[in-house]
Amino acid sequence: MWGVALMALLMAVAASFAMVGAVRVARHKAYGAADLSALEAARLALVDPANACKAAAAVAKANGANLDRCTLTNEIADVWVSRDIELPTLGTRTVLARSRAGPT
Repeated sequence: MWGVALMALLMAVAASFAMVGAVRVARHKAYGAADLSALEAARLALVDPANACKAAAAVAKANGANLDRCTLTNEIADVWVSRDIELPTLGTRTVLARSRAGPT
């Protein structure tokens, strides 16, 4: 009986570690997509500001994220992205990330 209880406890701990790891990976991917999208928008901010956010959306989509918001202030780009993650017992959750890029 104690063996079964110990196995169940170990399985619960392993599953929670796996979920935390999956969320951390999704968060890092979302921040990577936000960083790359902001760099792309900032790159085009002065040259082609009308298409800067469209290009940022394409970069976000290529990295598995959705562009939620893109703001250009002069040559500074502010980008918000979201990425969905499927967790075994909790269902679909959304990870949000924000990044800002511009000249130094």
